[in-house]
Amino acid sequence: MPSQQEIPNVGNRTTLAPSIKDFLDKHPQLRLGGNEDFHTERRHHLEVFGFHNLPKERQAPIGRVQFEGVRGRHGTIPVRLFYPRSSDSADGGKKLPALIYFHGGGYTVGSVDEFENGLRMLAEAADMVTIGVEYRLAPEWAFPTQLDEYEDVLRWTRGPEGARRGIDGDRVLGGGDSAGGNMTAALSLRLKDGGALAPLKAQVLLYPEARLPFDTPAATENHSGLYLECNGIFAFADHYLPRAPNRAVPPAHRYVSPGMQLADKLAGLPPAAVFTCGFDPLRDVGVEYAAKLRMAGNRVAWRHYPRLTHGFLQMAPWSRDAEQAVKDVAAVMGELAGTRELN
Repeated sequence: MPSQQEIPNVGNRTTLAPSIKDFLDKHPQLRLGGNEDFHTERRHHLEVFGFHNLPKERQAPIGRVQFEGVRGRHGTIPVRLFYPRSSDSADGGKKLPALIYFHGGGYTVGSVDEFENGLRMLAEAADMVTIGVEYRLAPEWAFPTQLDEYEDVLRWTRGPEGARRGIDGDRVLGGGDSAGGNMTAALSLRLKDGGALAPLKAQVLLYPEARLPFDTPAATENHSGLYLECNGIFAFADHYLPRAPNRAVPPAHRYVSPGMQLADKLAGLPPAAVFTCGFDPLRDVGVEYAAKLRMAGNRVAWRHYPRLTHGFLQMAPWSRDAEQAVKDVAAVMGELAGTRELN
């Protein structure tokens, strides 16, 4: 993927891919930020996307899965490590790069179970370990709990525990979709601003919620009926941000809305790969953030899918179009991990 591809001010959309339309038509009640109580949304997402609920023929293969726990500052953090099949036959001393993955769901919905299939696909296609993190969800746990846990998992992955599990601590990427993309971007800023840990090797941002999107063309064009409900993003932000009597945080905070920051405040960040979708209310804030990162002098690879919608990582079992997009993500992950030059 050319790193110097021109990045526009906003994205575009063409015609919704038939495979995506078919999936949405067959799951009309599946909404992120819809009218349901978020507890109901949590259950419904698990029923549809949970790996254990996928037909066997749609389950992505993997070398092996390892369940672990990281002792973090807010308690134990369950993590799930996905090893590509190549790791089973590799030299025992070989270390693989890793991607720490924070899933999307508006900080409120989601679990590693719902993202396991996508993380398996990424691990196999990129030939690296992917690590799904069962971080604490809002509103029960507000910002910055999730960023604290991201740091805790990063420290674990880079340290002796990661080394014992075959991970190359110098090649640890961070990634996430939607809210997870926001948290990956935010962590990159927090580490740059004086964190105790070295920067991520790279940041992989799938349709990131870089900031609230309500002033963008995408928020009007893709307002409702395309899985992520634009108005529901208000509720997710409300869940995530603490308020009095606790330490209140404004929506424009640097680690809450990376996309609201001026470009000159985004310099010196890890290389980034940003993926956006035409039929996504977050489309334009993702494009905008990629452009700002480039303007700040960072290395940025941007890929846009004008026929896809929010959530293609989870929709891959039902859509060849989404499956190809996941393979594209994996290809760039491999480049960013240093296995081949990013061109």
